[in-house]
Amino acid sequence: MNQTGRHSKKRKRKMVKKSRYYRERQLRILYIGIGAGILLLILILSFAVKGCSSRKSKAASSSKAENISQTGSLTVTPEPKMDPVSLTLSVVGDCTLGTDEYFDYDTSLNAYYENYGADYFMANVKSIFSKDDLTIANFEGTLTESTEREDKQFAFKAPASYANILTAGSVEAVNTANNHSHDYGEESFNDTLKALDTANILHFGYDETAVTEVKDVKVGLVGIYELNDHLGREEQLKQNIAKVKQDGAQLIVVIFHWGNEKEEVPDENQKTLGHLAIDEGADLVCGHHPHVLQGIEEYKGKNIVYSLGNFCFGGNAYPSDMDTIIFQQTFTIDQNGVKDDNVTNIIPCSISSDSDYNNYQPTPAEGEEATRIMQKIQKRSSWIKDGTVSDSETATESDEEYDENSDAFTDSDDTEDPEA
Repeated sequence: MNQTGRHSKKRKRKMVKKSRYYRERQLRILYIGIGAGILLLILILSFAVKGCSSRKSKAASSSKAENISQTGSLTVTPEPKMDPVSLTLSVVGDCTLGTDEYFDYDTSLNAYYENYGADYFMANVKSIFSKDDLTIANFEGTLTESTEREDKQFAFKAPASYANILTAGSVEAVNTANNHSHDYGEESFNDTLKALDTANILHFGYDETAVTEVKDVKVGLVGIYELNDHLGREEQLKQNIAKVKQDGAQLIVVIFHWGNEKEEVPDENQKTLGHLAIDEGADLVCGHHPHVLQGIEEYKGKNIVYSLGNFCFGGNAYPSDMDTIIFQQTFTIDQNGVKDDNVTNIIPCSISSDSDYNNYQPTPAEGEEATRIMQKIQKRSSWIKDGTVSDSETATESDEEYDENSDAFTDSDDTEDPEA
């Protein structure tokens, strides 16, 4: 092979090497370009996602800020004020809507019911009760067919339909905690509650409290029977007032069955419990059981009506003291609670429309009779000062003769009267 041929082969080998070098170099450049492109694409996508996320975050933050702003404005905005509401309550004493099986039937409340019907009994006071916002009475007796009489001197009962006397008279609520609520045993008490429910009469007493809405105001009702263990009722009183508060009561009325029959001044137990009720949050305290009127005490700006006496009372056909009252108080309630205006109205009444005997038809007194009853209340109220009876006065007005073994009292002019 000549020299020219050798040079030609050598040149070709160099060209092949050079060509391979350039191809490899181009591939490296291509790979680098592709890698750079991919990296750039990743960076672009990353920024795009971040930007989008940022915009969403801003939008969410803006929306959240808007919501916070709106929520803040709702919180700052004061709630609408409650317009003052006026409620007038009427409270009356013992309503024994029945008779004792040993009484003379012809002069009994039951005989009047059979002859005149349910509308008769409250006919003379219905116009008063219809104009108030809530009427409360003490229901003393049973509405039952039970024959299981308790071992006691007086036991009162009537058929369930007698609850209609209350409905017909515009009485809306009754206390059932008293010494005649179980005259025919536990069954008679349960029967009474059922009869009251059927007649749409709200009931409360013992551990049963009630909260009823009147003109958009929640009124709490508590009934305490004090005669069994006297000051032992303190804890029950506290618990029951706390219960109606928990149930939203804005106005609280406590009804006591307490004291001593025929006594014209409250005893120490009455005063202690009455004061405690107000200390615990009661706005009004009313009581009964003595069968006569007792005075009214104002304690811490609240009223304690110690005894309202009898009202529609089937427990005696010929009582010597037929004086009674309808105690009314008008309360004003606003967003701050019950105002301390103490607006009261005392309506003097007789338990009968006939002055010679009890015809079971409570009637407002007029003229001199009304004046006499008002003076009696004023005098008996004056005996109570800061929870004590004035030493300069004595409570000896009554001409009734009390039988300490009975649940009622007798007239000293007719001590053989079986309807004590």
